[in-house]
Amino acid sequence: MALSRIWSAFIIVSILVAGIQFLTSGQKQVFSSMVVGKRGDSVQVKEMPVSAAEPSLAAALDTVGRVKQGDLIYRREGDKVMAVRVQAANGIVDTCWDAVELCLKLIGILALFMGFMSIAERAGGINLLSRIIGPFFSKLFPEVPKGHPAMGHMIMNFSANLLGLDNAATPFGLKAMQSLQELNASKEVASNAQIMFLCLHAAGFNLIPVSVIAVRAAQHASDPTDVFLPCMIVTFVGTMVAMFIVSFRQKINLLQPVIIMWIASISAVVALLVWYLTTLDAAGVQFFSSVLSNGLILLVFLLIVLGAVYKKIDVFDAFIDGAKNGFETAIRIIPYLVGILVAVSMLRTSGTFDVIMEGIRNFFAFLGADTRFVDGLPTALIRPLSGGAARGMMVSTMMANGPDSFASRLSGIFQGASDTTFYVIAVYFGSVSIKNTRYAIGSMLLADLAGVITAIILAYLFFGGSV
Repeated sequence: MALSRIWSAFIIVSILVAGIQFLTSGQKQVFSSMVVGKRGDSVQVKEMPVSAAEPSLAAALDTVGRVKQGDLIYRREGDKVMAVRVQAANGIVDTCWDAVELCLKLIGILALFMGFMSIAERAGGINLLSRIIGPFFSKLFPEVPKGHPAMGHMIMNFSANLLGLDNAATPFGLKAMQSLQELNASKEVASNAQIMFLCLHAAGFNLIPVSVIAVRAAQHASDPTDVFLPCMIVTFVGTMVAMFIVSFRQKINLLQPVIIMWIASISAVVALLVWYLTTLDAAGVQFFSSVLSNGLILLVFLLIVLGAVYKKIDVFDAFIDGAKNGFETAIRIIPYLVGILVAVSMLRTSGTFDVIMEGIRNFFAFLGADTRFVDGLPTALIRPLSGGAARGMMVSTMMANGPDSFASRLSGIFQGASDTTFYVIAVYFGSVSIKNTRYAIGSMLLADLAGVITAIILAYLFFGGSV
């Protein structure tokens, strides 16, 4: 099983790296940090005699007593120099609590949206969506019968993703997985349709990276929206790559007229929206996004209820039935989420990410290449593992380099460019108890890689003149 091997590798590598750090780098707190450490703790990572410190650092410490270089804080204690780092993630124990708390928070959202989905199903709204999108989806998902509710659930998920409605996308996506599972002959093995759906979902085609724009505005960027177009292009490229990879594996012909027509139509609509958004300033983009996304949620709720009343459906009873399913789903994914988040925590607290980043920097420096992109790369590396951690990494990059720096802009593009691949795998496959994900993980990671490469290229094209 791919996920099992990757998860095992995360655990093994983290512990090995921590052991090496403990034995060779004087990081005596690394094991306690990994197990019981808390986000924000000061962790000693280096100790050396004052004579071994760089002269400029030693002189600065004589003057101010505390010096910050990158993510390390140096202080002098007698004839020694100590280097500490603020722990970026909780240890194993607190991460378990974090996973459970996240699922508890999901209960309300899942109950709400799955409740409304239940109303829509009884009123025939999902079937209507399925018939509309059927000609296109029947080509991408040949195993799904025309008019099946799964098609409506998937289009709701993709629409929510497009508008950046994360709270709505997750319930719609989980409902889509459950609908597809009904068609799955082998209940523990991912079906072709489930793989195609999750790969497209994880590619994260998004029109407006609202959270990225908001963070850049909060960090006083000169133009918070300048990463909007690169983000949109990267997510589009990632989605197309995911579609091509999975279609190749499933022997789906993408040159069929229906597929070409739908992709061209969607691209035209997106292009028009992009053109309109480029005429707005930062405040205008955020206002438009807020009105469009929140207004659409309320409009969907209104249409669902009106349709149910028209069809004489017991609206509240239908809502309760769906909400119960949301509660059960949230509880069912707890073990999967605990496993993934603990592995990610171990990678971060063991120093594995630092080792990887230093290796990448040295490699490209050896080749004589421009290494400015490396400062923004931590966001890309951690994004497939944890959205919250990637957001924190983006903010950290902005604070360290300035919001208008090349690294900060690239970090923003990475943050808005894809979904959290391993979180998606754990939650979505876990919600239907899939154990064999087949080639899903490899396809998603290849799409992520395509997104990372595209993001770097676009960053140099758009912001190559930035420091």
